[in-house]
Amino acid sequence: MSEAPVSPADATARIAALEALLARANAALAARDLLIDSLRGQIARLRRMQFGASSEKLGREIEQLELALEELEAERDAAPVEARPSEATARPAPVRSLPAHLPREEVVHEPASGACTCPDCGGALRRLGMDAHEILDVVPVRWQVVRNVRPKYSCRVCDKIVQAPAPASAVARGKASFATLAHVVVSKFEHHLPLYRQAEMMAAQGLDIDRSTLAGWAGQAAALLDPVVARIRDAVLHADKIHADDTPVPVLDPGRGKTATGRLWVYAADDQASGSTAPRATWYRFTPDRTAAHPLAHLAGFRGFLQADAYAGYDELYRAGATEVACWAHFRRKIFDLHERTATPLTTDILERIGALYAVEAEVRGQPPDIRHRARQERSKPLVEALRDVLDTALRRLSPKSDMAKAIAYGTKRWPALSRFLGDGRLEIDNNIAERALRGVAIGRRNRLFAGSRVGGERAAAIYTVIQTCKANDVDPQAYIADVIAKIASDWPASRWDELLPWNWNQPADQPTAQAA
Repeated sequence: MSEAPVSPADATARIAALEALLARANAALAARDLLIDSLRGQIARLRRMQFGASSEKLGREIEQLELALEELEAERDAAPVEARPSEATARPAPVRSLPAHLPREEVVHEPASGACTCPDCGGALRRLGMDAHEILDVVPVRWQVVRNVRPKYSCRVCDKIVQAPAPASAVARGKASFATLAHVVVSKFEHHLPLYRQAEMMAAQGLDIDRSTLAGWAGQAAALLDPVVARIRDAVLHADKIHADDTPVPVLDPGRGKTATGRLWVYAADDQASGSTAPRATWYRFTPDRTAAHPLAHLAGFRGFLQADAYAGYDELYRAGATEVACWAHFRRKIFDLHERTATPLTTDILERIGALYAVEAEVRGQPPDIRHRARQERSKPLVEALRDVLDTALRRLSPKSDMAKAIAYGTKRWPALSRFLGDGRLEIDNNIAERALRGVAIGRRNRLFAGSRVGGERAAAIYTVIQTCKANDVDPQAYIADVIAKIASDWPASRWDELLPWNWNQPADQPTAQAA
């Protein structure tokens, strides 16, 4: 039975309805894309504001925005099956090769009729070529037991007993390998998995390991790494320039029945932005408070450049001979916070002028000191002088008690230290090297109570020292720790400690990849 003919008027109405539906759908998609871009912008802004803030409210706001963004992006990328275009008509996705270092497993898909006979005529098939497509796969975490067997032999002539010596043990009378110890500490301090969560994950695989046992394993790993930590500290203290910063960390205080606030300090030596090939070293120290005595003790005798924030606790170091290098990022952040609250021509002008300084830095990053110094003298110095004129003019007309005047005064009081990077190509415009070294600590702080005691804080500082120095030198922390603590436990000679430092270490060719990683 044929369908009834459609009049031109009805056809026109249907087309108009479909066009309206399509327009609404396109508008909804555009609105969603706009919301995604807006959320990304908000998250980026909040992350800039978050560092150094004491309130946890900001962290929770970022987490909620991240969740909303994940849902929107998942909704955007997961079109209904019936609405997806076929492989033949789909627009090709951007080609991005998967990392070459990953192991490959090849799966050959032969025709259902086989590779020999044509399914249509029965003729012999000949191979013309092939199509290949790589996808990323995952092998679930798998724990295994290594059984060390040492056969005994007896001499038929003299009855001497011959047997291989027992291999070094990661934990005395324990049942964990060096790779397991490395996995536990990297999971906790790099991937922010508290020990109780690790114990729960193991239990889900039928492995009943108490949290206190995992804590003992982490402590043993930290103890074995002590020689490495000491040499990383020496490398930092012998540098000509150190970046310093600190962050609060909660610590259990059982005597008072509440949580106290300790500090984790970081001291980083990193000159790669000025073209140096010297290794990067990052050293952490834990203290129960933030008194000036701590950085003074940590950096006793240091007489090089110290790049840090405006914390008064460093002043004694400057009086003792260290040279202060201030941070433009801190100064910019104070102006930016006011700009976010109420944008004005003055805040816009200051931010744009500071942005011009950073544009010069981006161009010379990685260049030798002499090139950086010349560019700064020719291009950045006039910008800094012009900015100072703008700041002085603003201070003359602003109330000294206004927030804007206080933010500007933060910079003008430190102007010699802020301007010091202009005269030496080795120096940086900001202290972001140290701030980046503490970001992982801030993330982990939201996932766990940082330390149960002062000893726990010192242990964490030691492990952070090794992990972050590995990362700074493009070394896999888990593979490194597993190999190095095994060598140290096997009586590695003290005269060869330097061979085990992250920047000198090479992963053994026969070292297996940890299945539990």
